Amino acid sequence: MPARRPLTVGQLVDRLTDELLLEPLGASLGFERAVTSPEASSPGLVLSGYTNRFPHERLQVFGETEVSYLNSLDAATRHANLERFFGFPVPCVFITKGQEPPDGMLAMADAATVPVLRTRLKTSEFYQRLKPHLTDWFAPTATLHGSLADVYGVGLFFTGQSGIGKSECVLDLVERGHRLVADDLVIVTRRGSDVLIGRGHELQRHYMEIRGIGLIDVPAIFGVRAVRQQKRLEVVVVLEAWDQEAVVDRTGLDGETRDVLGVSLPQIRVPLNPGKNITVIAEVIAMNHLLRYSGGVDPAEAFNRRLIGRMQEQAAARSAGRPTPAALAAGARDRELQRYLREDDE
Repeated sequence: MPARRPLTVGQLVDRLTDELLLEPLGASLGFERAVTSPEASSPGLVLSGYTNRFPHERLQVFGETEVSYLNSLDAATRHANLERFFGFPVPCVFITKGQEPPDGMLAMADAATVPVLRTRLKTSEFYQRLKPHLTDWFAPTATLHGSLADVYGVGLFFTGQSGIGKSECVLDLVERGHRLVADDLVIVTRRGSDVLIGRGHELQRHYMEIRGIGLIDVPAIFGVRAVRQQKRLEVVVVLEAWDQEAVVDRTGLDGETRDVLGVSLPQIRVPLNPGKNITVIAEVIAMNHLLRYSGGVDPAEAFNRRLIGRMQEQAAARSAGRPTPAALAAGARDRELQRYLREDDE
């Protein structure tokens, strides 16, 4: 799994000052401190003296409960509890609802070089705004070579050797009304345990390289509805050169998967030969995925069950000495043919 990207308190503040309505307090020291956890929480019982199981690596949030509790203590107790709190290497402290910091807090924070920031947001709203940014920053990320398109709402990731026709396939899909997400370089981020979100690099997003033409601007040619900023990866489509000797799955029962950031994705290999309409095949792949995972219907499995059921039925009929359904059907066809011939003679 790729290493998490480094993040400092200063970077976090620069990115989120406007959204979180942040205001630095004190001497504004310690902005180079590292943020190593995607979580934020209140100090809880640490302010009362209980320090076991204190997740000090998290961003610390002082809401109205924490501030009012500290203000209710006498000066000596408050000083001792805050000194104990700032004895841990906490990354920074946020004070919500525009509250004034308790007496002595800023001096201790400056001595420990811990940044203190205040926001006018309520505590619950502050958490709601902060959490998505932390989750996105610390999410496992990988860079894949290929093209990502939204086809009927399904994220198809096309991959294969250089020059096989990935970009041309996606361009044809865009011309047919589907949407481009990223071409050539796809940045994939895992959300939760099983969701992969793909997007393009900010510099090359929605540009495509078409051999013989060069770079094209897809939204400028096809309109803004031909692109989207990000899409969930759902199916990997591997484009391969046609090999007469290759063994190809003809039924779809032996499905392949591909692991991306610990998430297993269905993988489909499409051998290319002259005249094959890969665009229509891509649309069928997307519709088949919707049929299988939205409606719970797997055509290959359904056909296999019907075939096995028919074989079992015929085996049971033979063991019981009865004519099989196929033999009965053949006999019926023979009798119908004989009746037709008699009527024709008459």
